[in-house]
Amino acid sequence: MHANDTFGQSMLAGINALAPKLELPFKVVDTIAYDPKARDLSIEVAKAKAAGAELHMVVTRSTDAILMVREMVKQKYEPMAIVSPGSPGMYHHQFFKTLGKYADYAITNIAWMNPKQELNGVLQAAYEKAYPEEDYDLSAGFSFEALLICADAAQRAGSTAPQALIEALRATSITKRIMVGGAIHFNEKGQNPDQTSAVVQNRDGKSVVTLPAETAAMTPVFPVPGWTQRG
Repeated sequence: MHANDTFGQSMLAGINALAPKLELPFKVVDTIAYDPKARDLSIEVAKAKAAGAELHMVVTRSTDAILMVREMVKQKYEPMAIVSPGSPGMYHHQFFKTLGKYADYAITNIAWMNPKQELNGVLQAAYEKAYPEEDYDLSAGFSFEALLICADAAQRAGSTAPQALIEALRATSITKRIMVGGAIHFNEKGQNPDQTSAVVQNRDGKSVVTLPAETAAMTPVFPVPGWTQRG
């Protein structure tokens, strides 16, 4: 079930292209598009329920994710889990605030902060003290790492000369970082090949890393409790 905008369509194209190559142990039984500006998703949710799918995979943003879950509760549509392959919405503060217990157990596969990294704990404490009303999520984590990369390169370059800074950036190797994944370093295309994603599950009003096991703060719950079994 996905938004029919450019982002949603691009995600769908990626899923359709990669799913056969990854030999995933399930098949897609239906694909349901919707307008992200819609005020009612009752028809789309009813169609999803009628498909009898055990897994509800979504590409959403906050507002439509909230509408979707509310309608799922209303129609008593209870798949084994709601999973996003990398879209925003279900880890946002508004999703938790609006849905309460119904926001729990939603799963998002996305780059996230590593709870096992000491530096992450330091940043989180400082961030939440300075910005108590803001989400501490991947945007904060990656923004901090960007500054960390710049500071590290500038220190090693010992100069503000452009070429010296470029060479220092190319030689970046930072193991004490914020995000899940290997050391920060760059290949010939300027990409970090060891940047990975995490399985983030909503638990007790917070987004928590549940996989991979070596970075998990909690064990994932799957299948998830039904709507009437919560709280």
